[in-house]
Amino acid sequence: MFKHGLYFYIIIPATIMFLLFKGGEFIAGRPSYTEAHTMSEIMWYVLGLLIDVTLGLMLMTFAKFIVVMVLSPLLAYLSERCDTILTGNTYVFKLEQFWKDIKRALRIALRNILRQYLILIPLYILAWLFWDDISSSPAMILIFLVSSYYYGFSFIDYTNERRKLDVKKSIQFVKDHKGLAVSIGSCYAVMIFGPVDLGVIFSLKGFDPVNISGSLFSIIYHLLLWLIASAAPILAIIASTLAMKELGFLKKKSVSDRKSTRLNSSHAN
Repeated sequence: MFKHGLYFYIIIPATIMFLLFKGGEFIAGRPSYTEAHTMSEIMWYVLGLLIDVTLGLMLMTFAKFIVVMVLSPLLAYLSERCDTILTGNTYVFKLEQFWKDIKRALRIALRNILRQYLILIPLYILAWLFWDDISSSPAMILIFLVSSYYYGFSFIDYTNERRKLDVKKSIQFVKDHKGLAVSIGSCYAVMIFGPVDLGVIFSLKGFDPVNISGSLFSIIYHLLLWLIASAAPILAIIASTLAMKELGFLKKKSVSDRKSTRLNSSHAN
């Protein structure tokens, strides 16, 4: 990542996280029910409350998938860039193919969200019924592994698409390489799991003039968590491409393959 200057792209997920933070501040700043005096203000309050609950459930359960979906154009580009660095293969940019890659990534992510939801709900119910402290339940380990598998799946599929595997074959490939998917997905999940609070950095929330050293430590701590979380999707897509190369599934195109690619490109033009 540092050798080839790919660290620069961390700016994009970092910016998206900042925009989400400012959006949350805007929603949180709406008037409370006791401050709403007109019917219009009450309606806006109720609507905002519904949005809060809906977004809260989505972000708590599927935040990591939402990041992958929002960043799909960047991840598609970085996957190709890593492929070129590792193998020397070049890919002619086509807007139509680029949008196909993004739509496929979104399709995979939505599929994985649904599958993950259907698996996780019974596990959560099981943990809630038989353990007073849900976090101490063995089911939480299964929940982490299942989630990691589907996160890793999303990153691996970018390479599978370039290998001309359709969605069905890509699903089977990931099933046959569960360890690879879980290892990539678990590292991504851990990195993005940090309880970063951008309010400490940008709003100086909790800043104590009396304890300046403690306040500065808190700012640096949350800044570090923000950078780690921002780097998570970038590192995951690089790691998945590297892994596919190491396992022999990502190879330099033969002369005949390159001629075929140029021929298809000329026909398309």
